[in-house]
Amino acid sequence: MKLATIERDPGHAHVAVVTAENELLDLVALRGALPAAKDVPAEMRKLLAGSDGALAAVQACLDAVAAMSADEQAGLRSAGVLQAWDDAFFLPPVPDPTIILSIGMNYRAHLEEMEGTPVPPRPTGFTMTHPALTGHRGNIIAPAQCPDMIDYEGEMTFVFGKSCHNVSEDEAMDYVAGYTIANDVSARDWVGPIFTVTKPFEMVAAWDHNILGKQLPTFCPCGPVIVTKDEIPDPHNLQLTVTLNGEVMQSSSTDDLIFNLPQIISHYSKFYRFSPGDIVTTGSPPGVGVGRKPPVFMKPGDVVEVEVEGIGKLSNTIAAA
Repeated sequence: MKLATIERDPGHAHVAVVTAENELLDLVALRGALPAAKDVPAEMRKLLAGSDGALAAVQACLDAVAAMSADEQAGLRSAGVLQAWDDAFFLPPVPDPTIILSIGMNYRAHLEEMEGTPVPPRPTGFTMTHPALTGHRGNIIAPAQCPDMIDYEGEMTFVFGKSCHNVSEDEAMDYVAGYTIANDVSARDWVGPIFTVTKPFEMVAAWDHNILGKQLPTFCPCGPVIVTKDEIPDPHNLQLTVTLNGEVMQSSSTDDLIFNLPQIISHYSKFYRFSPGDIVTTGSPPGVGVGRKPPVFMKPGDVVEVEVEGIGKLSNTIAAA
């Protein structure tokens, strides 16, 4: 099952599900035509927290609409309850997670291209600010204060479906609801000093400054959908491809992850209490712009797309501030 959050009217987020015809079925708007739709939570976090029961309610809506006559389905399209994929306005699949955790330095080949970067002894990451989120086909805004070194980092991302704190690796995957895609966009203006400073506290300060370059508004595109866990047999064997204006920049498999999902979940759940709808990006493979010779950075007008096998394709355009 593929779940999405779409904007029906300005400021109104509606949960939706992708139909067999690749249309978006607005599950909130459907309530006016199908009383059973009221059994589906209206917000993505609550839908994910509802687990199998909520997903069964979504499936019941899909089945009911599929069984409708052609005229009834046409009426849903006229009312905007059924929307063509290209006409839908996508928000981040979870517009309001309590935690956005981004894992770094997690592909072996990526560390090799970033010369001098050792394999970390444990997962490393940082939390992201909510204004960084934007949806599929949303603009990535080139900041006026640092517009010249904007880099892409395509990442397979997972979403929690249960409250999760201090869990073991063996039970970790029980807390995952599904998978989506993120682009960990970065302003690389401050990455250089990380490789030149030598004193411990100067290193800390340099790393902290570098992380600020990932917190800018719209710098974490996410989506377009959450694919439920049952549709992805092995998240550690998925092809990930990033293109910039149609040219392949990153192409790798998640089998190159240094720390797998159970290891990430177990480690960070010792510190965080994750909630349904919280999202975790899992690191980016080689081919990032700053690692190329010469470097390649994005500029206004560029289109960057991240595609992950079995999940979909996230597309965004760079726009001037």
